[in-house]
Amino acid sequence: MDAHRLQNQKTLNHILVKPAGPDCNMSCRYCFYSGKKDLFPLSDIHRMEETVLEAVIKDLMQQGPREVSVSWQGGEPTLMGLPFFRKAIEFEKQYGQGKVAANGLQTNGLLIDREWAAFLKQYHFLVGLSLDGPEPIHDHYRRLRGGQGSFRQVCEAAKRMLDAGVEVNALSVVNDYSVHFPEEIYGFIKTMGLSYMQFIPCFEHGPDHPRQPARFSVSSGPYGTFLCRLFDLWLSDFADGRPATSIRFFESLLFCYAGKRPLDCTLLPECGTYLVVEHDGQVFCCDFFVSPEHRLGTIRESRLGDLMNSEKQNAFSRLKSTLPGECRQCRWLWLCRGGCVKDRLGGPGPIGLNHFCEAYKTFFSYADAPLKKLVADWREKQPIRDEKADPVRRKMGRNAPCPCGSGRKYKKCCGFSSG
Repeated sequence: MDAHRLQNQKTLNHILVKPAGPDCNMSCRYCFYSGKKDLFPLSDIHRMEETVLEAVIKDLMQQGPREVSVSWQGGEPTLMGLPFFRKAIEFEKQYGQGKVAANGLQTNGLLIDREWAAFLKQYHFLVGLSLDGPEPIHDHYRRLRGGQGSFRQVCEAAKRMLDAGVEVNALSVVNDYSVHFPEEIYGFIKTMGLSYMQFIPCFEHGPDHPRQPARFSVSSGPYGTFLCRLFDLWLSDFADGRPATSIRFFESLLFCYAGKRPLDCTLLPECGTYLVVEHDGQVFCCDFFVSPEHRLGTIRESRLGDLMNSEKQNAFSRLKSTLPGECRQCRWLWLCRGGCVKDRLGGPGPIGLNHFCEAYKTFFSYADAPLKKLVADWREKQPIRDEKADPVRRKMGRNAPCPCGSGRKYKKCCGFSSG
């Protein structure tokens, strides 16, 4: 391998694993992943075999840096049962050789009992719990297979995990209905004791009209209004210059304004920062592009690091920077970067224009001055800028409590770094 290629090798430090494939014990009406069952026609039930699990974890731990992360998603990953995840932890320890593996679990919460909660606490899982808001909002689309609402079961799971000391984030899908209730959603999630929030705008193409949004997709105009109102609610909860709640998108924007690498991949210049491993060991470019044309290979035939740096993955990464002229002339390109690729391809309007373009322009204009002030205020409180000259910061681990006393991890507070 020539020196130029070696210098530009991407580090394999994050994978997203779908151990139960598209299988789920719910029937959410806006779910984009349920249709992926057509990719695996040989069986109606999809479960990752232990040999595949071992190969995935071994490969990641041996090739990855000192700290790696695994996101367990689906479908619903808890369908695998606790023994599967206990085995995953065993493999991380066996092949880690002193490395640190951070595990994240995205779940609907239906199977989370006390045993699950104790396990998640013991092994420091960060849990993303799907919760769209108060009961009428949550149950509007998030239904059980029999058609009943799932709200009460999800809330019970949230309480169970919080009582056990599990770190839980609320993952809320903003759809055509919920977009009208930012105050109700934000207030309810806070009341539940979930101070870490992630809001995901819903956009899928219609099954009968691929060039048109599905009926449950949120329109750009209302979504821009939602973001502005949510931003006001977030700012109103600041105390002593620090937020009382964490909203991932807003914190990612703060990173951008501070000249750091954002947490949210939609704000990066290129995609392809992680790999997706399906239950059968197939590897794909991205969670939103699990399709034959974006298949990179399999864990049985290739190493994850090689697939991460394959020409096919690199071409996918570069796809995001292929922008229409309107984007290239936009004052907010340095923030938006064209948005998520899945919201651009095949959508309404000119090919390549993001479905949420209007929303982002509205919100960035609205939040620009407050975000600049937040970063300026933060910088004023950082008198020592050279980490090598600061013995406290030099010794501070990124996952340790921040010495400022905020109660947050150092990497999410004064350790405002790009990782």
